[in-house]
Amino acid sequence: MRNLFRIYLEKPELAGIALLAVLVAVFELRSGGTFLSPDNLRGILGLLPEVGLVAIGVTVLMICGEFDLSVGSVFALMPMVAAELMERNIGFLPAILAGFAVCAAIGLLNGFITLRFAIPSFITTLGMLFIARSLTVVISGGFPPVLPDDIPSWLFTQFIGPGGLIRMSFLWFVAIALLASALLSLTNVGNWIKSTGGFLEAAAAMGIPVNGVKMGCFLLSSLLAGFAGLIQVLRLASPLPSIGEGLELQAVAAAVIGGTALTGGVGTVLGAIVGALLIRVIDNGLVLTQVDANWFKFAVGALTIFAVVANSWLRRAARSIRIEAG
Repeated sequence: MRNLFRIYLEKPELAGIALLAVLVAVFELRSGGTFLSPDNLRGILGLLPEVGLVAIGVTVLMICGEFDLSVGSVFALMPMVAAELMERNIGFLPAILAGFAVCAAIGLLNGFITLRFAIPSFITTLGMLFIARSLTVVISGGFPPVLPDDIPSWLFTQFIGPGGLIRMSFLWFVAIALLASALLSLTNVGNWIKSTGGFLEAAAAMGIPVNGVKMGCFLLSSLLAGFAGLIQVLRLASPLPSIGEGLELQAVAAAVIGGTALTGGVGTVLGAIVGALLIRVIDNGLVLTQVDANWFKFAVGALTIFAVVANSWLRRAARSIRIEAG
């Protein structure tokens, strides 16, 4: 038992992986073997990057001790800005860069307001949620712009691999996930992020630039949200102003389900991916097994509460055992 608790403290995402395996087995049995069919897996993996990228950004920020509730609105605003520029005959690359510039501005503004005025990031980004969503609707004029036919959307939407199992967007997702994971686990910046989230005063006393670390994490969260929104818009071929509504809550749920601590300092990129995959599996599995889709939010909400309670209990138990052993 002591070894299990020690492993959990080192790898908090393992609980999510175990739950994912159980759910996959249940849905596979209840669907008569359809759940793990190539066609169904194509659907799950094709949509995973759009939730997973947002979850990675939110997770890194939560590890740093902050929250970002504006990601769902940034998810819609970035591709809307890019699409409007492309409709005005601005090239694909300049339009995309302009969209990322808007994301960067929002991320930096979230960080600046939070740190400069010492207010909870929950409040700052909640306000930005409404601001960015309003800007999206205003920019669109109520009517989504038409994407040009000659843009290289295949870079993100084309199916590749054996049997066309995955989209190009999945490769982007994997590459970004590997980079983010390496950042957290293999660099001093990753140690700074964990220290800033878990031991803020000690980190500052050690000379870690805590404000710079937090600003960088706010920036990353916003940029990944915008990139995920771009992927969805290119897949749908239409920049709808309403996309991403409620996505910020799914991202936080994915982070928590994947073992990220609400108090900061604990979490992994793999955990964020596991949490996002769990949400996609639940969504897809409920539909496939002919369960009323309205139970989806109930399931995610219940799983989030369970994850917070279970993680809190497991960490207390593990620490008490470690103290006794010491």
